[in-house]
Amino acid sequence: MNQDGVDKGKRRFLTATTAVVGGIGAVYTAVPFLASWKPSAKAQAAGAPVEVDIGKLEPGQRINAEWRGRPVWIVRRTPEMLSKLEQIDGMLADPASEMQQQPAYAKNAYRSIKPEYFVVIGICTHLGCSPLYRPEVGAADLGGDWPGGFFCPCHGSKFDMAGRVFSGMPAPTNLVVPPYRYVDDDTILVGEDGEAA
Repeated sequence: MNQDGVDKGKRRFLTATTAVVGGIGAVYTAVPFLASWKPSAKAQAAGAPVEVDIGKLEPGQRINAEWRGRPVWIVRRTPEMLSKLEQIDGMLADPASEMQQQPAYAKNAYRSIKPEYFVVIGICTHLGCSPLYRPEVGAADLGGDWPGGFFCPCHGSKFDMAGRVFSGMPAPTNLVVPPYRYVDDDTILVGEDGEAA
């Protein structure tokens, strides 16, 4: 012991022990705090890609899926539906889809990877209503020149079977095509580009 009655060894031990206990306490406090920044499992699942089985989808039918809380429609178009797309360009506001509302691989007349299958987010670009699937040609309530497509009952916007908006409608742009890719011939993965795979 030194002259002042202070044991420097005990002092160092107590200082080190206090520092270690304080460090452990800081870690125990920081871990839950930092973990709270991580998105919940529900939030992660909401943004995750969604697999959709299209194996039993008949020509002319539409199936519904959900991706990021939004409805996604997959339509298996018939040869007649596809031929109508080529005949109505003059009736459309943006027939060539210049507004970039689809991935580059869907920037074509069909707005899809494979012409037969159309994948689109089922939300009207006007005020967010969900259009109705109206594939029947010449529907009396939509006019004799109706080629089949999607009709928004909220404000009357009309879209063709490629989601392109007709001229003079409240909707300012075409329906949005989400990123997607084919896992195999019977499965589409919505929310992930082929390039990201």
